[in-house]
Amino acid sequence: LTCTSRSFDGPGFLYLSSNTNKFNMSYLLPHLNNGWEVDQAIVTEEDRVVVIRFGRDTDPTCMVQDEVLGKIAEKVKNFAVIYVVDIDKVKDFNEMYELYDDCATMFFYRNKHIMVDLGTGNNNKINWPLSEKQEIIDIIEMVYRGARKG
Repeated sequence: LTCTSRSFDGPGFLYLSSNTNKFNMSYLLPHLNNGWEVDQAIVTEEDRVVVIRFGRDTDPTCMVQDEVLGKIAEKVKNFAVIYVVDIDKVKDFNEMYELYDDCATMFFYRNKHIMVDLGTGNNNKINWPLSEKQEIIDIIEMVYRGARKG
């Protein structure tokens, strides 16, 4: 895992959504409901990694990711804060970050986009669900350690 950063020039509200077929886990995580809230979350956090899951709350892939992120949020709270953004409601970043996948997880630290190399060729985001809690904790911790070093 290698980390690099790129310049990026508030917390939202809890949003409960449901799907008649499946229970939606996104209610466990704070939502950023517009572009300004996304910007504020990235710009104002000075000490922790900002983890943002971009996708759709009702998408099965996002539901898997949200469940894991919800379970680890308390464990990583000292070095990371986790948010979710519904790309159908907040479209400001869809083109900029090429958010065409069902689910994409991105990392930011001190107003910089942190890129991760997981051997897929796409260093901008993780675009598959990580279903193992320890795996995502380890990735977030490595992002934090790498970003702090600069």
